[in-house]
Amino acid sequence: MTNRAAAIYVRISRDRAGAGLGVERQETECRALADRLGWQVTQVYCDNDISAFSGRRRPGYERMLADIKDGRIIAVIAWHPDRLHRRAAELERYITLCEAQQVDNQTVTAGMWDLSTASGRMVARQLGAVAVYESEHKSERLRSARIQQAAAGKHHGGIRCYGYDKDGVTVIPEEAAEVANAAKLVAEGVSLRGIVADMNARGITTVTGKTWTSQQLRQTLLSPRIIGQSSHKGDIVGTAAWPAIIDDATWHAVDAILSDPDRRTNKGGNAPRWLGSGLYVCTCGKRTLRASVTGGSRRYTYRCANASDHSVAHVTRDAVALDEFVERVIVERLSRPGTMEALLRRDDTDVKALRAEQAKLGKRKDKAATMFAAGTIGAGQLATITRLADQRSKQIAETLAQAGWRSPLEPLAGGDIAAAWEGLPLPQKRAILDVIADVHVLPTKPTTRGFDPNGVRIDWKVR
Repeated sequence: MTNRAAAIYVRISRDRAGAGLGVERQETECRALADRLGWQVTQVYCDNDISAFSGRRRPGYERMLADIKDGRIIAVIAWHPDRLHRRAAELERYITLCEAQQVDNQTVTAGMWDLSTASGRMVARQLGAVAVYESEHKSERLRSARIQQAAAGKHHGGIRCYGYDKDGVTVIPEEAAEVANAAKLVAEGVSLRGIVADMNARGITTVTGKTWTSQQLRQTLLSPRIIGQSSHKGDIVGTAAWPAIIDDATWHAVDAILSDPDRRTNKGGNAPRWLGSGLYVCTCGKRTLRASVTGGSRRYTYRCANASDHSVAHVTRDAVALDEFVERVIVERLSRPGTMEALLRRDDTDVKALRAEQAKLGKRKDKAATMFAAGTIGAGQLATITRLADQRSKQIAETLAQAGWRSPLEPLAGGDIAAAWEGLPLPQKRAILDVIADVHVLPTKPTTRGFDPNGVRIDWKVR
């Protein structure tokens, strides 16, 4: 047993400080055991801050197995057997390899780990089963604690949420303002890509200091946290201890917009750089006009993305001239007396009352489930109560979404519309266009020189 080429394996599941002190202590005690055994430590394999129960790849462990297989290591020392394994499948793989290579195993706290005999392997498997139980039981306790914390509206740890400090409760005003502005713009019809492009251009970063993506912003805006609600696995379970950043109605509007499967998006591309990209309608009937430069020309031209389909007609048009014309027409239309007032008029909705009714519907379903379990009502009655409650909840959600909808025209209200229009970012101009009109680009005569207004038909969606 002496002068063996031994390896030390150390692992700790969680190292919040990142100092590696836990694995250092394990290595110190393992080296002391090697000295007592007369073994020569030739390699130390370390997996710091990695759980053996999670199933994540452990680089140090995998290197050790490879060296055992190649015959470079014929003995292993660990602080305890559970440092090596917490999953039965991994243990069986390790037993097979140690049997084949005749590897000796020693632990600081559990003594010799004999995998060469049936009784030794039985003990190893029993210890492994205990380790699995402890890990699963710990997971259950943590899960129950998180659910309880969420239901009580308490912060339950994790990565800092944008808009709130590390304590999960204190609002960071600058970040909260960005969240509120992004929600307002989405409710007004501005695309996530447009908002993200603007945030990144202004140097606004995520909690990890990186640039924003549409998906990250979407997750932030759909989180119930920002309306002061506590959730667990996506379901709202209680009123939170932290303050809301935006109001309920706006959040419901954002949720309805971003969750709509039919919502038009610029999939896989960059934020649009032209007013009509994906909005103007080609003669083929589709919103597939895109501005680009082709050939030796330096002029941007709208062309249909489906131009390869020769079964229908398509059009091309000078992009600068078309956008300028459409903008002039929009400003003229919105500058007419009474137009903006009519477009911005909206019904008042009692959001608080609807939220209270929504909560009562949830309690009604819970009560019905309890009555069914007690045998007071039958399955048919339970199904009817659940169906009616769900139908009303859906109606309430739609009403709340409408109540939170923000007209993209609001920045133009109460002033010089032409001047205000000039100051709007492109994403907001596109949102206004999408709300008030459909622009159809029509064929023009072959002899037409310059831009022909007759080659454009604008169908107003609002009167």
